[in-house]
Amino acid sequence: MKRLIGFELFSMVLLICSSCGQRDNTISGDAADIDSLLCPKYATGYQVKDSSGVKLVDVGKDYHFALVHSDDAEAPDGFVKVRVPIKNTICMTALQLSNFTILDAHDIVKGLTGTKNLFNKDILARVKDGRIVKIGMEGNFDTEMVLAANPDVIFISPFKRGGYDAIKETGITLVPHLGYKELDPLGQAEWIKFVGMFIGKEKEACEVFAGIESRYNSLKLKVDSLNLKELPTVFSGEMHSGMWHAVGGKNYLAQIFRDAGADYVIKDDETAGENLEFEKMYELAANADYWRILNSHPGDFSYEALKASEPRNELFKSYKERKVIYCNMKQTPYYEISPVMPDVLLKDFVAIFHPELVEADYKPTFYYLLK
Repeated sequence: MKRLIGFELFSMVLLICSSCGQRDNTISGDAADIDSLLCPKYATGYQVKDSSGVKLVDVGKDYHFALVHSDDAEAPDGFVKVRVPIKNTICMTALQLSNFTILDAHDIVKGLTGTKNLFNKDILARVKDGRIVKIGMEGNFDTEMVLAANPDVIFISPFKRGGYDAIKETGITLVPHLGYKELDPLGQAEWIKFVGMFIGKEKEACEVFAGIESRYNSLKLKVDSLNLKELPTVFSGEMHSGMWHAVGGKNYLAQIFRDAGADYVIKDDETAGENLEFEKMYELAANADYWRILNSHPGDFSYEALKASEPRNELFKSYKERKVIYCNMKQTPYYEISPVMPDVLLKDFVAIFHPELVEADYKPTFYYLLK
């Protein structure tokens, strides 16, 4: 059975998320209140402080930006001046794009690296009619297309594949977006506020995030209230090219598992994860209750397809008991929007691990038990 989210349903999900955040977490327009909320509570990749009306934003240890509202404004030494709100930008990743989608700010996005696994009809229409240009992939950017987008700044992922030397030569300000490095699901989503500062939607960003935070933590409290002495166990991933890439015990996905009331089988402190041989993964997860899989299988995925990809997969308890948790990126806008919907991801998992905590007719958005 397909779990394809149509554009109408996709838009409805965003509308519900946004409206819940605004209705239940309305923030006054007082600048001091907004400034205090812009300081990250969960995210560790950026910091912000106000200095005489100028927002000073530190990204990691090496990047410093002064967000000013006038060309005449001065930036402190060591800070790159950025006139805000920006009018045009380029997004390098789906995670970055999700921030603009949730803030209803597609008009500002003028360039993307590509449209693979993108579902949003508005974005696709803008690419088709030229309002958004495709600049090529990391390491092979088309400088002419970059310039055609006329960006005020470009949001980049500096610690990924790179290839930014050509873009640096254009003189366009490059702004690192480190949401992908966050280990806390709410920390990743909190980069909504980071983008909000650049596009003049600080208040909206704080309200949207407040809604996400409230829904996430409320559900987490329900899970905690169960006081379970024994939790269901779960593992993740598949064999690819002879190795099994397993996320580490501090990865944001492992945190969602824990918050959803499950015990993730890998408990090391690795963040990026590691490649394991099948035998090692089997040793860790042979008797795990659940198996989470995210892939781009053509057509409908099945237990038969899972066995065909690696015959030994049938040895896992979760395979035998038909407890594979699945999301197909060809049928679901996973990377396109899930970074700003950790509350929805959490609810999908809670509905599987502890169905008594969600409504009986709950319909999953991303993950479901494979039939």
